[in-house]
Amino acid sequence: MSAPLPSTIAAPVEHEIVITRSRFITTVAPVADVADAERVVAEVRKRSWDARHHCTAMVTGVLGDQARSSDDGEPSGTAGVPILEVLRRRHLTDVVVVVSRYFGGVKLGAGGLVRAYSTSASECLDRATVVARRALTRATVSVPHADAGRIDNALRDWVRHHDAVLGEPAYGAAAAFELWVPAAERERLRTDLAATTGGTVDPVFGDERIVDVRPE
Repeated sequence: MSAPLPSTIAAPVEHEIVITRSRFITTVAPVADVADAERVVAEVRKRSWDARHHCTAMVTGVLGDQARSSDDGEPSGTAGVPILEVLRRRHLTDVVVVVSRYFGGVKLGAGGLVRAYSTSASECLDRATVVARRALTRATVSVPHADAGRIDNALRDWVRHHDAVLGEPAYGAAAAFELWVPAAERERLRTDLAATTGGTVDPVFGDERIVDVRPE
């Protein structure tokens, strides 16, 4: 079995901590790519223009294979890399973290800075909703409108037991249900649908995509 894909987060979160009179305000946000992450950083810089430092880390790409970090004037290796390590340990991607520091007049030292920036990022991410990602295959199930309610209920029950995701139905000449199914469950869906419908309904499989699987 292949390794699980990195997860992402559902929505932006902001969190503040105070350490030895310095304020650390952390913003974490889901992003589509590097340009989107840089846009978030620019917005935070503009909003918190009077902060002394805006230290950042981002991981992007489906596999989390693109990473950047910045100490933004803090001693080298004391801010950006520790924040990035938090993202790596949590196996996250398409996420940017910005920690804005308002200096409180007391120097923390290299070790203190590493702990402060790591803690800031960790506590903020603790408040985020993590969204798993999986490679799933699209399946379309079309049935007469008269059978739509029964099949809808059956499919809702099926996805809960087979690590699948139910999309939005479409109603035209027939009722069309969209599912995103693990490759290993494709034949099980075909078999179970045949049993449910007396062999009258067969799913049509399409492309494989990376799908965000949000917690219920």
